[in-house]
Amino acid sequence: MEAPKVFDLNQKLFYMMGVRPILRKNVLFSDGTEDYRSPAEPKAGDMVTIRFRTAKNNVDGVWLCMDDRKISMEIEETADGFDYYACKILVGGENIRYYFKITTGFLECYYDRRGVSREVRNEYAFRIVPGFSTPDWAKGAVMYQLLVDRFYSGDPVNDVLDQEYHYIGVYSQTVKNWHKYPAEFDVAEFYGGDLQGVIKKLDYLQELGVEAIYFNPLFVSPSSHKYDIQDYDYIDPHLGVIVEDEGEILKEGDTCNAHSTRYMNRVTNKKNLEASNQLFVRLVEEVHSRGMKVILDGVFNHCGSFNKWLDRERIYEGKEGYQPGAYVSEDSPYRDFFQFHNEQEWPCNGSYDGWWGHDTLPKLNYEGSGELCDYILGIARKWVSPPYNADGWRLDVAADLGHSAEFNHQFWRRFRQVVKEANPDAIVLAEHYGDPVEWLCGDQWDTVMNYDAFMEPITWFLTGMEKHSDEYRRDMKGNFKSFEETMEHFMTRLMTPSLQCAMNELSNHDHSRFLTRTNHKVGRAAQLGCEAASQDVDKTVLKEAVVFQMTWPGAPTVYYGDEAGVCGFTDPDNRRTYPWGREDLELLRFHKEMIRIHKKYEALRTGSVKFLAGQDDVICYTRFNRREQFVIILNNDTVSRSLDLSLYPAGIPKECEMEQVMYTTGRTYSTVPVHYEVSQWRLQMSLPGKSALVLKRAE
Repeated sequence: MEAPKVFDLNQKLFYMMGVRPILRKNVLFSDGTEDYRSPAEPKAGDMVTIRFRTAKNNVDGVWLCMDDRKISMEIEETADGFDYYACKILVGGENIRYYFKITTGFLECYYDRRGVSREVRNEYAFRIVPGFSTPDWAKGAVMYQLLVDRFYSGDPVNDVLDQEYHYIGVYSQTVKNWHKYPAEFDVAEFYGGDLQGVIKKLDYLQELGVEAIYFNPLFVSPSSHKYDIQDYDYIDPHLGVIVEDEGEILKEGDTCNAHSTRYMNRVTNKKNLEASNQLFVRLVEEVHSRGMKVILDGVFNHCGSFNKWLDRERIYEGKEGYQPGAYVSEDSPYRDFFQFHNEQEWPCNGSYDGWWGHDTLPKLNYEGSGELCDYILGIARKWVSPPYNADGWRLDVAADLGHSAEFNHQFWRRFRQVVKEANPDAIVLAEHYGDPVEWLCGDQWDTVMNYDAFMEPITWFLTGMEKHSDEYRRDMKGNFKSFEETMEHFMTRLMTPSLQCAMNELSNHDHSRFLTRTNHKVGRAAQLGCEAASQDVDKTVLKEAVVFQMTWPGAPTVYYGDEAGVCGFTDPDNRRTYPWGREDLELLRFHKEMIRIHKKYEALRTGSVKFLAGQDDVICYTRFNRREQFVIILNNDTVSRSLDLSLYPAGIPKECEMEQVMYTTGRTYSTVPVHYEVSQWRLQMSLPGKSALVLKRAE
């Protein structure tokens, strides 16, 4: 047996007496941030320093374990009551998985991404993928999700007209009252928001602190949500510019879109399409001039029945510059873009696959057409390249693309390669429910919309509600054990570079607004009425959620209007308009302050995270690097809670002061500095019910 190291006289006496110092397991720490892995995103050929933290003089040895190797680590530095062990490894071309072994006396344990364990857990090993990195601008970036039609109208000329066309059983309709609740079926209901309106409101977004705008789909489409793309090559003129506006709307009772000549001209006339693309160029230039980024929504699993390749509505038939659609003609050059099941139906062949059976959402048949693959990859390249220069893609239902898992992964590998070659700093961010680890191996997606390790756990903990407001579970509300275990597990499914830019949303276009979830009303607008979404809501709980959002690893993403108090049940009620002139100004000011705090401190953008304590209705965690240390506490109980916390794992000195940078309670919040004494690494305090506190170690 290897003789234990002896660090000081007291420890030597412990050994002689046969007594071992208690292993400070809660202080053991390492992760994939720059402080503990340098460089954090190594390339093949890099020499990488791996570090591990222990309490001072508390362990006999630390080993880095990877593959069949075990490397002894040596103390590199001792500071503030900690020993920092380190070793160097040369990164080759192969992926690396590693964990740590710690010994003290006869005791040995292991440390992986979930923390301390008595056994090796390979599924939670740290990972290095040589050459994989995510854009620095996206790490901790404050994003803002925009459904353009519902944000602001800057150009009334491009508004969709009443009876301009017919779609899914209804005529297109312009909503005259900006503040009207969305209809139960609002697919062809338009409020008039457009890109010119976004340009006019860029001052607002900049003042809010937004660093990246994520746009729901902007390409030509007949719906208000635009997840049924008609033409991937052009921005929809109804959001862009209409230069030539000729033709007729449909007469009452006429549902044949082959007669909708006004709509045809608006969306097939190249002058309108090119002018709309140029407006997008101008928008991106304006956004970039303010130091912000633009992320586009890529709907590549399926298109729309209006799509020029299918042309079920006969919009493009006979138009100069357009080939016959596959619905119309069996000789269409796009026939293989879709999977038809009846070869005898032409013309008007409706036997194609629809996503989830929806014939208005034809599934694209990539395996059947190399030309389709190349076309979509060209679209991926086009919009992140000059002159458009978008900064990345959010990929709709990305795991559904293709007809097999094998092809799906193959396609996303090609997609990543094409996008990164065109714009190395572009982000590839996917919508995904469930375990994303198969796509987050460094060769496909950069990251995901963070449902499993953000939206769902914090919603359950703070509200007890399912994210659609379809269920209330009292056993999940305030359940810290469930929250901690869920977060710790699902965070390990993302490597650190992916975690740091994961889209952390409280609300979005597919789920109920978070503020509505605070009222615990189960159901949807169709059953409960739209007014119920705003009844009995609790802004104090939303503030707790925003504190969490702005202090947790990832890219905090605000769904337009959340910052102004917008409510709403799930789709389509969650797609209400931004309430210009009716904002909750106190809530808006609070968002600005929390965004400011998030952006000011690097530890809140890319620092480490560790739970410090937790109990029913209370969460306490730390964000830290070697220069900044924060402690964040949420008390979601209705009564005051007394806390006696050990801040040792936060990496702070034994004796120090913590300074309040944000405090929320009731209907107020405060950024007034208040100091708390820390003695022997302990902080004792009382926190009122429904409150949140952000503390920073005082300089």
